[in-house]
Amino acid sequence: MPSAQTVVRALGLTALTLLATVPRASAATGWSLAPAGGGRPSFYAEGVPGAVLQDTVSVTNPGGQPVTVRLTSTGTGTGTGTGTGVPVTFAEPRVRVPARTRADVPFTVTVPTGAAPGDRSGTLVAQDADGRTATVRIRLRVGGPALSALTVEHVAVHGDRITYELVNRGTTVLVPKLAVHAEGVFGRDLLDRAPRTLPVRLAPGSRTALSEPWPGHPALDAVDVRLTATAADGAHDTATTRARFVPWGAVAGTAGALTAGAAVTVVRRRRRRAGHAAEPLSTKAELTGAVR
Repeated sequence: MPSAQTVVRALGLTALTLLATVPRASAATGWSLAPAGGGRPSFYAEGVPGAVLQDTVSVTNPGGQPVTVRLTSTGTGTGTGTGTGVPVTFAEPRVRVPARTRADVPFTVTVPTGAAPGDRSGTLVAQDADGRTATVRIRLRVGGPALSALTVEHVAVHGDRITYELVNRGTTVLVPKLAVHAEGVFGRDLLDRAPRTLPVRLAPGSRTALSEPWPGHPALDAVDVRLTATAADGAHDTATTRARFVPWGAVAGTAGALTAGAAVTVVRRRRRRAGHAAEPLSTKAELTGAVR
């Protein structure tokens, strides 16, 4: 698929059209910005991730003096989609429009690869040398299948805390639930927390580090810990790890009672796919390739 730069160059330079029907106006007469062709108050585009869409915006100068404007775009993700808005590339980002003339400027909208299905909104902005601006709204609908997928990763036990990461491997926003279970060496249930909704919203492709408090962990035991995360539309995953709690002070024959912070030796065991988590420690975006 051609790049946005290739497409806009193929569209050619800005087209200029004389406004024969517009009477002479003074330099004070304002210029305007609108979708080309008339009859549209705003732009609408729709495509799957990776698609390059084309349209044209018109800068009309009915005045008696030329005007030069600079074209830019702004926007943010909305609806079920996420991202930085609507990526726009103009054939000519800086346009000089003679008196009583309309300049038609082609532009492309590139649907980001990996974008989640949903709506994005943005604004095309034109600004002249005096700081005057004009805008036109643009809405992009990203198509594609909705996929709900979740994994639980990097589970570890650190004293009175269980840490883990949740990764959204799908194309929809997820609000996960987490269940926690820990079993001792003699089959005793040391921790059994029913599924509860976590205070996080995972955007497609995002990874979130979380932790689960465990203030009543054993002082001496070998423990199997299991985290199970679920979300809407069947997203789920389970991850496990093993931790050995050893009161090193007692083993070494040191005096005094065991401290609440007994050392923990963690032996990690590779987990199976499926899950999400609680108390956020940090958040970072990750490209997961969920959408081709």
